[in-house]
This record gives sequence, C-alpha cells and structure tokens, in this order.
Amino acid sequence: MDFRKQKPIYLQIADHLSEQVLQGSLTPDDRMPSVRDVAASMGVNPNTVMRSFDYLQQEEIIYQRRGVGYFVSPDAKEKILAEQRREFLEEELPYIRQRMKTLGISIDELTLDDVI
Repeated sequence: MDFRKQKPIYLQIADHLSEQVLQGSLTPDDRMPSVRDVAASMGVNPNTVMRSFDYLQQEEIIYQRRGVGYFVSPDAKEKILAEQRREFLEEELPYIRQRMKTLGISIDELTLDDVI
C-alpha cells in the first residue's frame, strides 16, 4: 500500500479496512485479519496496525472478543457510510464548490459523462 503524507498511516490503514467492509470483503461478524498479518501485508509496524484497530474499535466499526480476536461490528457498513457522507459534505464538498466557482463551472455543466 502506498501511503500519503497528508494523513497519519494508522488512519489510512483504518480507511483501507473500512473500504473492505464497504466492498463486502469483510462482512458483519467476520473475524478481522490479525494485527501481525495486516502489518506484514502492508509493511508497517504492528503497533501502527494496533492503533488502527483501536481507532476502529472506538468508532464501533469492529469489536474485540478477548482471547479470540477482532470482529466486524454488525452495523459497521452503516457507520462507515454515515461517517464518509459527513466527511464528504463537511470537508470535501465545500472545497469542490469553491473550486467550481474559481473555475467558473456551473452545476448545469456537470453531467455524469463529464465525471466518468
């Protein structure tokens, strides 16, 4: 995985795991890959992955069964979608609106064909 400098690595790993939930690779009550497996596959320190897991647990995307491991929460997909919608509407869309204004692009000029 290629990491971006603008965002902490542990959050990028959490985003990657969340994306797997959205895509259906990880479904409710699935066991999460182990911290060591994720660390090895991404080439990062296990402590960084553990921080990602802690973050996802705090956001109630995953839960822990002591001595067994981490599992995907039953409503993980809905929580991820709600957070990503909030982030888009509050953080990304205002930038897009400003950029459109700067470039003189109207809403009428936007069509699905332009985006794809």
